[in-house]
Amino acid sequence: MKKMKRFLALTGAFLLFAMYAATLVFALIGSEHALTLLKAAIACTVIVPVFLYAYILVYRVLKKDDTDTE
Repeated sequence: MKKMKRFLALTGAFLLFAMYAATLVFALIGSEHALTLLKAAIACTVIVPVFLYAYILVYRVLKKDDTDTE
């Protein structure tokens, strides 16, 4: 379980970094679709961590009897 948590945390951190980088790139390019892509990247930057946090809360409630002392 500890390795799974570590893997998921690393994956989440990588996704956040990629979204921040995408937001920066979309803000700087001069394409006609840049504004739409920038809005999508900013939305994902907010929505993905909220969903991850919600998933963690639901997991803790469902696994209430499992004590994670590791």
